[in-house]
Amino acid sequence: MMLKEIADRLSCRLEGDGSIEIRRVAGLEDAAEGDLTFLSNPKYQPCLRSTRASAVILSESAPPTEIPSLRVADPYLTFARAVDLFYSPPEQERGIHRTAVIGRTARVGRNARIGPFCFVDEEVEIGDNAVLHSHVSIYRGVRVGCDFVAHSHVSVREYCVIGDRVCLQNGVVIGSDGFGFARQADGSYRKITQSGRVILEDDVEVQASTTIDRAAIGKTHIRRGAKIDNLVQVGHGSSVGENSLLCAQVGLAGSTKVGRNVILTGQVGVAGHCTIGDNVVATAQTGIPSDVEPGMMVSGYPAMDNKRWLKCSVLFSKLPEINKSIQKLQQKLDVLTSRKHTD
Repeated sequence: MMLKEIADRLSCRLEGDGSIEIRRVAGLEDAAEGDLTFLSNPKYQPCLRSTRASAVILSESAPPTEIPSLRVADPYLTFARAVDLFYSPPEQERGIHRTAVIGRTARVGRNARIGPFCFVDEEVEIGDNAVLHSHVSIYRGVRVGCDFVAHSHVSVREYCVIGDRVCLQNGVVIGSDGFGFARQADGSYRKITQSGRVILEDDVEVQASTTIDRAAIGKTHIRRGAKIDNLVQVGHGSSVGENSLLCAQVGLAGSTKVGRNVILTGQVGVAGHCTIGDNVVATAQTGIPSDVEPGMMVSGYPAMDNKRWLKCSVLFSKLPEINKSIQKLQQKLDVLTSRKHTD
């Protein structure tokens, strides 16, 4: 595809030779001749001098470059769209594989693609254009919207509700039992029946090996546009707001409320019954034991304002030197006190 055609299709401003043939999209360091790369973080500006790419996607404000470029307001988003010009995932054959088991009362919409060894239980409703890869299990009473994609070994438990254009990556479990047990007089634990359900609204994506638990009563609710990364645990009765991001290994204990446009980065942990306000960002490995006000950036454990945490981190690295200084001051004070008593 010629660079000029790419510019037109992505609504970019072309600088340089538009007749260059582009074969694929690649990163700055891996790109070769015939590749289109991108630069969204100014930190990597020096890499433009050594990249072998034939063209680059840049912001309108980026410095001039000798490489032909596509100028645009958001290079990262444009890169994401460019990938779609060169890559199409393999399509599964339409129809229901002969090894799949579909309940007699299940209703599956038009243009379904249901792969080998899938199980769709009774009273299930699935909308049009569903794609179920091999070994997907949909339990009784589940309702799913249109354009649903479930990759291999996904399980959606009984009575859960899934909206339109939802994608569940490999090994996702929706609606597994929440961790609910009541201690009995003899010290043993009685399991609390998890009678609630999970609701995933439209345009949610849940990535590999993530678990979203059902509640004892009520619902666990993931709202429109939320994106949940690999190996995330969403506890029973929690809610995640619109367009929020939960990155890898985030853990939400039960009844956590996460607002809109929140970003919880890798390995953030949130204690149960906490409320995280809209537009909060929690940096990696933050531990959140209490509510966080809207708009804050928090870090550390217990979570605190990011700028304060950065200052504390600098001091923490200097604690041995600070301790030595305090010991020397204490020794001097002891000497002065001893002299005073002697006099």
